[in-house]
Order: sequence, then C-alpha cells, then structure tokens
Amino acid sequence: MQLCELSLQGFRNYEKMEFTAQPGVNLIVGDNAQGKTNLLEAIVYLGSGRSFRTQKSSELVRFGADFADISGKIHSQERIQTLRAVIFPAARPRQLYRNGVKKKSASDLSGVLNTVLFCPEDLMVLKTGAAARRKLGDCAMCQMRPNYDAALAEYTRLLEQKNRILKDRFENPALLEILPEYNQRLCQVGALIISYRARFYESLGKAASAYHGQFSGGAEEFSLHYHTVSTIKDPMADVGVLTENLREHMQAHARAELESGSCLTGPHRDDFDVRLDGLSVKQFGSQGQTRTAAISLKLAQRELMRRELGEEPVLLLDDVLSELDPGRQDFVLNQITSGQVFITCCEIGRFTKLGQTIQIRKGQIVSTDSACI
Repeated sequence: MQLCELSLQGFRNYEKMEFTAQPGVNLIVGDNAQGKTNLLEAIVYLGSGRSFRTQKSSELVRFGADFADISGKIHSQERIQTLRAVIFPAARPRQLYRNGVKKKSASDLSGVLNTVLFCPEDLMVLKTGAAARRKLGDCAMCQMRPNYDAALAEYTRLLEQKNRILKDRFENPALLEILPEYNQRLCQVGALIISYRARFYESLGKAASAYHGQFSGGAEEFSLHYHTVSTIKDPMADVGVLTENLREHMQAHARAELESGSCLTGPHRDDFDVRLDGLSVKQFGSQGQTRTAAISLKLAQRELMRRELGEEPVLLLDDVLSELDPGRQDFVLNQITSGQVFITCCEIGRFTKLGQTIQIRKGQIVSTDSACI
C-alpha cells in the first residue's frame, strides 16, 4: 500500500500544494507551525474520512477559503486508485469520492489507504484517561472492519439521542415513552462493539507482547486486559449473550440515569490497561516503561492491519522520534524497513540517511531531496 501523489487546496494552512511521495521513507522537516502535522492529518483524513485532531470539519478549511480539497492517488489492492474529500466550512455536508464515484459515508473509503499514526501524545496514552485508549483501538478497528465502523457510528448516534431524551425529559416527560426502544437498540449494537473489541484486544495484546519482548530483551512480561461493563463476565461470548448482559446492566442503572440525565452504561465507557510483570503501567510504570509499552502497541497495530488486510499500512510518525531517547529511536527505526513511512521532525540534518526529505515552510514545499536508506 502506497500513497503516490497528494494534492491539497484550502486545507488548514495550505492554499495549494502537490507532491509525489516515495515508496519508502518520506522525511518532512520544518520549524514548528509550518504545516508538517497538517500534512499527516490530510493523509489520515483521505483514508478514513476522519481527523485525528478535531471533530469539527470546519476547522480543516483554510481561513477565507470556500472549501478544502484533499485528493490522492494510491497504489492499493494491486492497482492504482484515487480518493478525494471536499470539506466545507459551514453546515454543508462534505463530499467523498472513491475512484471518481461519490460515496455516502467514510466507511465506503475503507481499505484503500490504511494508516497507523504515532504522535507524541500516544507515548503517554497508557497514563491518560480511558477516552484516548478507546480512540486508539477504534481507529484501528474502523480501518480493519468496515462493519465495526458502521456499528460505532450507529452507537454514537443512538447514545447522543438517548442523552438528549434523558436531559429533555424534565421539561417533556412524554419523551420517556420512546426510551425503551433506544435502550434495546443500544444493547444490540453495543454488544456487537464489545464482541469486536474483545477479539481485537486479545490479538493486539499478543502482538504487542512480542514487540515488547524484543524491546526489553525479555526482561518484562507484557499483558493487555480489556474492561467493559461489570455484568459481562466473558466478552468473547456470543453477541446474543452480550446483549442480555448489557440489558441487565442498563436496567440496574435505570434510576441513576434518570437522575443524572445521562447514559451511564455501555461500551462508551470501555477501557483497557497494560501490565508489566503483573503491575499496571498506568499506576506503577516509569516514563520509560510507559513509552516502550506504547510503542509496542502501535507497532502491534500495524502488524495486525498488515495480517488482516494483506498490505502494509502507511506509517505516520509525527515528531515522535524527538520525544524518544536514542535507544528507543533506533528500535522504532529498525521496525520501518518495509512499507511506506512519513516522519515529521524539526531538525533538518537529523535523519539525513532516510529516503526523501521534504522541507515545509508556511504551508509550502520549499525543497525536496532524495537519499538512499
């Protein structure tokens, strides 16, 4: 899988830009606030229809521009394909195209350009709140499983509507009459999400354990543990069983939900934790252990996607190497000998032996140089 060409118009700080990417390493250099991360954001959006930085599409449109246009030519699934996203600053819906054909949703883009992003915030993902860890898993699963993407979108919509009912019922008690319908569907879709997550996290944990073993020289035992609602004892159970487990949990929290005005039960509160030699990284891990475990998770994510999809996903490293000590830098770089990689950094001469170097200044490419790895 390879991004061959990328074209931007009116996206973030890019007025107009085009470049040809190399199949190996593409090193993007420039000072802070010049557009390096914006470039990676455009690549991720092109493949997934989502930004990893904002949920507001209007923020992606350059100030004063009528629209933002992201277009790319990709070698994927043994042929050349094209993707395009046109984003508008107001309430007008975006337009997504795959091979020139307009598509209804982001799930229709799945499989053409898969990416694995690693940014400085990810280095401490195991120390932050549960939302960041759910996002890590969801981003991978949405690319690997279009049905998961659709289920997650439906669950998010149902959850927002249920929360609205719970909040508005104080002024309009009649809304509670439709609440059972939402609860039923939330349990059904939520059970499907939990089933997907349980299987994904089991595979992710095994793959990450192997990477961490290499990283630590076998000095630490890595394990990943998935946590969902308390009534689910076996998240690998049949979806029908999980649905009943969720219903039981929801019924037990019905009064609390009415009092709080929000949905308190379901996979939107899921989490996972990583343990080294049985001790939680979140509670007891040093900074070095936390970063090593996070790197292992990201490399494992890339490995699972390669196995599942049959192609190496594009790896995006957003200024992450500058946050690592030399030993961890070397370990990461040793893992990217295959597939296409985009690396951003501020120091122009730091990785001079890595493939193509693209220098960015104020949303413009000012130079491009190639070197052998």
